[in-house]
Amino acid sequence: MGLALDDFASLALDLTSDVSAQDRFDRLLTTVRTLLDCDASALLVFRGNQFTPLAINGLATEVLGRRFQIAEHPRLEAIARAGDVVRFPADSDLPDPYDGLIPSHDDKLKVHACVGLPLVANQRLIGALTIDDFNPQQFDKFSDGDLRTVSALAAASLNNALLMEELERISGQVGLSSQRSESQQNMAVEIIGQSPVMQSLRREIEVVAKTDLTALVLGQTGTGKELVAEAIHAASLRADKPLIYLNCAALPESVAESELFGHVKGAFTGAISNRQGKFELADGGTLFLDEVGELSLGLQAKLLRVLQYGDLQRVGSDKAIKVDVRIIAATNRDLRQEVLDKRFRADLYHRLSVFPLQVPPLEQRGDDLLLLAGFFLERWQANLGLRSLRLDETANQLLMSTQWPGNVRELEHCLHRATVLARAESVTEDVVIHPRHLDRTPGKGSKARTPLATVTPDVDIGLGFRQATEQFQQRLIRQALDANDGNWAASARALGLDTGNLHRLAKRLGMK
Repeated sequence: MGLALDDFASLALDLTSDVSAQDRFDRLLTTVRTLLDCDASALLVFRGNQFTPLAINGLATEVLGRRFQIAEHPRLEAIARAGDVVRFPADSDLPDPYDGLIPSHDDKLKVHACVGLPLVANQRLIGALTIDDFNPQQFDKFSDGDLRTVSALAAASLNNALLMEELERISGQVGLSSQRSESQQNMAVEIIGQSPVMQSLRREIEVVAKTDLTALVLGQTGTGKELVAEAIHAASLRADKPLIYLNCAALPESVAESELFGHVKGAFTGAISNRQGKFELADGGTLFLDEVGELSLGLQAKLLRVLQYGDLQRVGSDKAIKVDVRIIAATNRDLRQEVLDKRFRADLYHRLSVFPLQVPPLEQRGDDLLLLAGFFLERWQANLGLRSLRLDETANQLLMSTQWPGNVRELEHCLHRATVLARAESVTEDVVIHPRHLDRTPGKGSKARTPLATVTPDVDIGLGFRQATEQFQQRLIRQALDANDGNWAASARALGLDTGNLHRLAKRLGMK
């Protein structure tokens, strides 16, 4: 018993409905699952030697965050190279990328019946449709001809969506003398997430990227502000020019001006040759000023002049140098309040905040947390050479019920540690992360830390006063860094120090 003409008509009608591409993909998989009576299906797009899931049905949410490099997944590589229907034997020893990721069968690790349909347009692989079932004979009743028809309809739908995406990209780049190559297009930075707040952020990135406006990326620590800056640059007309990064919080006052604007030979002790600053290095491209709220008022004034007039002077030189630089700045501070408190120049704030973008905290992103978990786990699965790496359902629930004050960075560190612990316990290459590996309590974030003001680190007074004092300072600084996830600016505030002074003290103590 194969598929009837009415079945194909139903599938075709779903694919031509006047809905968004994502809704069309979801309908496609719902119809495929109904027609083929399978446990799970997935639609994947093929770019840069990897398959990226666009829609899933019957699979764990985290699959949407995984990025499958074909070199690391033999089954997907076979689908990519076949050019036709691929039926994997039920007893195939090739690892299945979805093993353990069908929630309704979480107690069973191995997927049995597996069929891969390469999606081809204009003799080029654009994606794949995978269908899986725990019944080894589930797909025997469907002919290759039936499956080829399903594949052709799915390929047409995916190709139309990709063409629309390309048209939108080109329309936003009117005025370019030439179009980018396909390899350059594939270098675009990907931001994981499908929540409404992340879709809104993506739209804002697309809008500002097509301009030369100065952008100010705002958000809590660990939300991914640097990734947003990279995405803006990658989608801009300056993408083929350098993106230069500068962490303003790590700039000691004595070298900050030289780092930004460069210096000439003999400008100060140790200036043994001419040196370009970050602005000159970024000429024609983009300069990303991270933690811009940490700049001193004196340096803010000099930065403002470059933004206003487009020229700078190296330290020790009277010669003006013209630069063409697009500025993207980022901060986790409330710069409006900093202006009111006279810690940040109002004129510079208005220059930087021409186009502000707010990166949402993890708590506002819903199921994006699971997509991010899938993204990280897929990376570590490949790095550790594991057959599979996944979260069990209770671990998923724990992650979703936990607060993440450190946002995506804290989630990444938590999962990395859990992966190491789970791997150490596992006797096979199929590793499962359980709640005990996560070291989290529902409704809470990281373990509470003792306030710095109430702690006196132990020191060896037998060292003598000076060495004991230095030991005390080292331990106090380390404790502050641990309490603030390695953020030097936040640690300086906790210790009541200027950020530059903290960096200098740490260097003197041999900590840098």
